[in-house]
Amino acid sequence: MPADPDTPRGGRVLSNDRMEGFSDGVFGFAMTLLVVNIALNGHGTPLQQLLHAWRYYLAYIVSFLTIGGAWLLHTALTDQLAWADQLFLRLNLLVLLVVVFLPFPTGLVADALQDIRSERVYVTLYGLTLLAIRLLGFTLDVYARYEHLYSPAGEGEELQSTQRKFLPVVIGYVIAILIGLLLPVLAVVLYFGIAVYLVVPFREAARVLARRHSSRQYANGD
Repeated sequence: MPADPDTPRGGRVLSNDRMEGFSDGVFGFAMTLLVVNIALNGHGTPLQQLLHAWRYYLAYIVSFLTIGGAWLLHTALTDQLAWADQLFLRLNLLVLLVVVFLPFPTGLVADALQDIRSERVYVTLYGLTLLAIRLLGFTLDVYARYEHLYSPAGEGEELQSTQRKFLPVVIGYVIAILIGLLLPVLAVVLYFGIAVYLVVPFREAARVLARRHSSRQYANGD
């Protein structure tokens, strides 16, 4: 039986429903693990303990938003897939491997932000993990394009948005990693900014605000 010309070169193709369900579960599990790293030191009043744990809150928020950004990319990508071949599934496992690893350096960073002896090493490991998540997500997208795994219907707006953000995010991570070798706390603040940039749809939000402003002007004109 002749091969279907639309079938990717990877050979056997699989439905992506199980991959999406498994991946969503792993993303959710990794996000849940982050809260385990939040801890109080047991010294001072309850309010002082809560305030002293600021570094745990910061690390938690950065990692949660970063995993959220990776999940948005993954969801936008898999929503456009017509099928998933064997190599794509294995690349997807690499993405999940690094995502689930992220709670480990998150805890190290939270513990080390006030320890000059170790914070540079741990913040660097943290930054490299964040960068790896983004690079592997981009690799999934590139492979899907190369093997024509996307649906002929075309790419969705969410996928296009994440693709536009790839280069600025990678450059930001590289700069933050280098800064972290000297100023680890500043690097973590930069990681927070990048995480917000990944998650917040600034262009779409501006479009909604502009539409609301135009509607109000129209209503006032009437």
